[in-house]
Amino acid sequence: DKARIIAETLEPNAIISEVARRYGLRPQQVFAWRREARKQAASVQQDSPAFVPAVVAAAEPAASRSPKQRKRQATRDAGMIELEIDGIAMRVGRGADTKTVAAVIRALKATS
Repeated sequence: DKARIIAETLEPNAIISEVARRYGLRPQQVFAWRREARKQAASVQQDSPAFVPAVVAAAEPAASRSPKQRKRQATRDAGMIELEIDGIAMRVGRGADTKTVAAVIRALKATS
């Protein structure tokens, strides 16, 4: 009942005192329930993994790059690892946050 009452107060143009009266409650009680629900929702959001933007670039065929371009690319990629999970490539560079990388990997596995 409590969740239904809170949901009703979140409807557009809902007047909390009217909703409370309809259920024989005091408006202060309904406000307290709403505040409690917001706190619970905020703690759930903090505990859930955060997503980071992913950039998917088309791979350039190796044959079209000159040896000089390949050397430059190899130098730039030094210290990077590339993971492929279900056809999605992810590059991880030096200093990447391990918790973020782990969260991204879990999310990729969950969607496959």
